Amino acid sequence: APGKKPFSGHLHPLTLVQRKIEEIFQSMGFSVVEGPEMETEWYNFDALNIPKDHPARDIWDTFYLKNGLLLRTHTSPVQVRYMERNQPPLKIIAPGRIYRHEATDASHETNFYQIEGLMVGKDISIANFKAVIQEFFQIFFNKPIEIRMRPSFFPFVEPGFEVDMKGEKGWLEMMGAGMVHPNVLKAAGLNPKFLQGFAFGIGMDRLAMMKYKINDIRLFYSGDLRFLNQF
Repeated sequence: APGKKPFSGHLHPLTLVQRKIEEIFQSMGFSVVEGPEMETEWYNFDALNIPKDHPARDIWDTFYLKNGLLLRTHTSPVQVRYMERNQPPLKIIAPGRIYRHEATDASHETNFYQIEGLMVGKDISIANFKAVIQEFFQIFFNKPIEIRMRPSFFPFVEPGFEVDMKGEKGWLEMMGAGMVHPNVLKAAGLNPKFLQGFAFGIGMDRLAMMKYKINDIRLFYSGDLRFLNQF
C-alpha cells in the first residue's frame, strides 16, 4: 500500500518577504549587512545625531538592559557600523529584528522587523532615492506604483521625508527616509564635505501585511498553524 504523504513545512510569511526584499535590492547592487540586536547607546542614538538630552529619544520606547546595553530600536546602528569599516561608495540594506516598549494592538508589536537602506557616494541625490524605491515597490508588488514624498523629521537625516504609496483606498504611508545628516557621516568617520547619501527604513511586517492582505500584525508572532499553513 502507498505510504502516507509526509507533512512538509514551509516558510513563514516574514521570511518569504525578507527573501524577496533582499533579492530585489541585491539585483540593484546592494549588499545585505547585519548587526547585533543588543546595542550600545552610542550606535543606537549618539552616532545617529540623537544626543542624551534630545527629545527624539522619547519617541523610541527603549528596552534598557542591566549590562548597560539596550535592545536596538531600529536597524540604523548597522549603517554606522558599516560606514566605520568600509569606504564609499556604499550600497547596503540592513534587515533585522528591532524592539520597542509599546502596547500591542493590530498594528503595533514590541518586536518587529525592519529593513534599513543606505547609499553613500559623491553625487547621490534624492532623485536616486526616488528611482530606487519606485523600482523596489514595482517589483515587490508586481505592478506599476505611484509614490509621493512628504517633508518629515528624523534626527539622522536632513531633509527628511515620509514616502507614501498610492493604494486602492488612497495614499498609504510606507517608510521614513532622507538625506544622511552630516553629523552621522562624521560620527562614522566620513567627510560630509565630499560625500552625501540617502537612508530609508521600511517595516517588513507592514509590507507582508499588504502583500498577503493580513490585517493584524500579531498573527505573525502567534505561532498559530492555521494562519501559517496558508502560505
